[in-house]
Amino acid sequence: MIWIRLFAEFFITGLFAVGGGAATIPLLRDMSIRTGWFTLSELADMAAVAESTPGPIGVNMASYAGYRTAGVFGAVTATLGIVSPSVIVILVVARLLDKYRENRVTQSIFRGLRPASAALIASACFSLIATTLDMGHSGGTLLSYGNIASVCLAAALIAATRRIKAHPVLFIAASALAGIILGM
Repeated sequence: MIWIRLFAEFFITGLFAVGGGAATIPLLRDMSIRTGWFTLSELADMAAVAESTPGPIGVNMASYAGYRTAGVFGAVTATLGIVSPSVIVILVVARLLDKYRENRVTQSIFRGLRPASAALIASACFSLIATTLDMGHSGGTLLSYGNIASVCLAAALIAATRRIKAHPVLFIAASALAGIILGM
């Protein structure tokens, strides 16, 4: 049944997505390729929607992917799958952390997880950039007009966020408007 597979796939994703929602993106990219439940372009859309809606990014993406694959029950199944490992780990860690907080092995484990988390997030960033710029999928290159415009828009928005202390919604709205005007 599709629901068992959805739960299992998202359980594994939730188990290995150390570092938060953005760390789920490389795992979801792999899932997309293996299962065909959603395309890489849809994954980029999921990430954009998940980041702009309230709630954890990974949970939002799982809900969207589950809904896309098997309707409302698929959304519930995928969401339960992705949050179950966290709930289990939190219960176990909360029980053991007080006892082993000062343990050198425990401290080493947490130090070792930091670079893994950073690498997953960096991988997600590069995957989304490549998908957004459509590099390698339809023959697009970094130097095509649409990509140069996208890169310039991104650079301008990054510079503006550094200089102007405006609400992030303003930058999201500006990006959407520029995308509509430029036809990106």
